[in-house]
Amino acid sequence: MQRQSHTVRVALVCVVFSLSLWPVAVAEAASAGLHAIDARTPQGLRELFAPGDPLPLVSAHRGGSGKGLPENCIATFEETLRHGWALLEIDPRYTKDRVLVLHHDPTLERTTNGTGRVADHTWEELRQLRLKDLDGTLTEHRMTTLDEALEWARGKTILILDNKDVPVEDLVRKIEEHHAEACAMLIVYNDRDIQRVHALNKDIMMEVMVPNRLRIEAFDKLDVPWRNIIAFVGHEPPQDRGLCEAIHAKGARCMAGTSRNIDRRFLEGQVASMEPLEPNYRALLKLGVDIIETDIPRQVAPLLYADQPVPASKAKYFHKGPPR
Repeated sequence: MQRQSHTVRVALVCVVFSLSLWPVAVAEAASAGLHAIDARTPQGLRELFAPGDPLPLVSAHRGGSGKGLPENCIATFEETLRHGWALLEIDPRYTKDRVLVLHHDPTLERTTNGTGRVADHTWEELRQLRLKDLDGTLTEHRMTTLDEALEWARGKTILILDNKDVPVEDLVRKIEEHHAEACAMLIVYNDRDIQRVHALNKDIMMEVMVPNRLRIEAFDKLDVPWRNIIAFVGHEPPQDRGLCEAIHAKGARCMAGTSRNIDRRFLEGQVASMEPLEPNYRALLKLGVDIIETDIPRQVAPLLYADQPVPASKAKYFHKGPPR
């Protein structure tokens, strides 16, 4: 009993110390000119995403790469947050020596000056590599570990961890190690893993595919609260115009992807500016989409935030520093 009491005291000290760092993290983000999202607690994160007033947000796919800015790179994350509030979708993978690094592909060639599989190299080997930007140009940036990203994110943003070759149990454990339930969530692809994550830690939010009403009915049977998820409704506008409204009624916000369609027109040079595409993004908001996952967050964010950056009911979670 004495040992158990000591363990509880140590855990409480860790939590209090972690929370004490939040004002420092927010101040650092503000001084760097970042648009910071600071949920602060797991309950705050659920309240942030509770349905209510319109909440247009972007989720930066792989952090939002660009010229001189590699994907899954902290320097890129910070540049994204200088242009607007954003969630950051990232891709943890295991190295040969079981270090979790941020890297989308199973192989190194597309985004680094290395070769072969990520899983066949140690972290010491991978940290020597340089990252390529969107155009394949080599930069001075280096690979990032998930540990580094989780510590960096506190008080700045919400990381959305995609699931590559890493069991959800390992990702839950890593979030717990960093007391990051308020600044990290998981993309979960099947019912078993949804239930597993919730059983392991009821404070961890998830992004879950809910593309139709049949899936709404199926999720209802999992005994996982809707407030614990963001519903991804698809990479195309929902054909069911009432789908988002039905999801909101259940207690969740909706996300849709534009990286495979609208974004392509800008990235492939089909349009010279974002102006012709703005109606397409706004059409998603009219359908009830709350969050747009995009490859071009630095272009999309200013469109969404031009009229109403943050609803008053959510303002306490958003901070903005002076431009650098």
